[in-house]
Amino acid sequence: MRLPDFEAWAMFAAVVEHRSFTDAARAMSVSKATVSKAITRLEQHLDTSLFSRTSRRLALTESGRRLADHAARIMEEGLAAEEAARDEIAELAGVVRLGAPMSFGLKRVAPILAEFMALHPAIVIDLHLSDERIDLVESGLDATLRIAAMPDSSLRARRLCDVVGHYVASPGYFAKKGRPMHPSDLSNHDCLLYTNLSNPEIWRFARAGGETVAVQPHPRMMSNSGDAMLAPLRAGIGIAFLPDFIIGDDLAAGTLEAVLEEWQGAPIGLHLVTPPSRLRPARVEACLDYLAKALVQ
Repeated sequence: MRLPDFEAWAMFAAVVEHRSFTDAARAMSVSKATVSKAITRLEQHLDTSLFSRTSRRLALTESGRRLADHAARIMEEGLAAEEAARDEIAELAGVVRLGAPMSFGLKRVAPILAEFMALHPAIVIDLHLSDERIDLVESGLDATLRIAAMPDSSLRARRLCDVVGHYVASPGYFAKKGRPMHPSDLSNHDCLLYTNLSNPEIWRFARAGGETVAVQPHPRMMSNSGDAMLAPLRAGIGIAFLPDFIIGDDLAAGTLEAVLEEWQGAPIGLHLVTPPSRLRPARVEACLDYLAKALVQ
């Protein structure tokens, strides 16, 4: 039986992570020619192209995209095995690459990571904040946090806690426009829409007893950032649906007020999403455990 070319698989994973033969070679302290030969060797063995190469761009082929996750798992399991053999748990070191939604990352994740880094001065955090759905394999992340209903996939998703949202506006807006008592009343109101959703033009409501309502709100503002809506909300421009971690302080201070509370649907889950492999370097495992415990509290 011919053994897999583990070196070539690992170098393929590194090129996917760094999106460059040169950067992958530098990260592995080998020559670019060594990486190129390994990829060519793997492509010849698999009888398929893994990358589309031009003078300006390096992109995965469809075959490369399908195999990238396998390569990442081979790399992760090899690193985890070596780290376990070296017994580095007592002194964790290296880079942990994490993704998180923009507003949630700034308000909740960054402070937790600051505490973690203070405890582990040899660990470097590479934090990517974006409300776009992040591809773990293509971005080379060890894990990402997602606030969403999780579809079936090859990734591992651990639900950490609920994220509760509210329909809110300023007292001044309600004094001017009145309070909606039923979702259908929103047709007479100005609304601020968060666009980074699969269907942002429709607001769906549900309440005890199973009654559901779908409403097409009248948009006064649209944005892919919930934080960007705070100033217009406080200025009395309209109504928005936003999570607690963005509007919690305003609700407590009374600068925003919630309506239609009996129409709250099921809370959205905060998930910690990781690649399929259960094996992770000790530094990653420690960071994810610390992050999960802090967020569940």
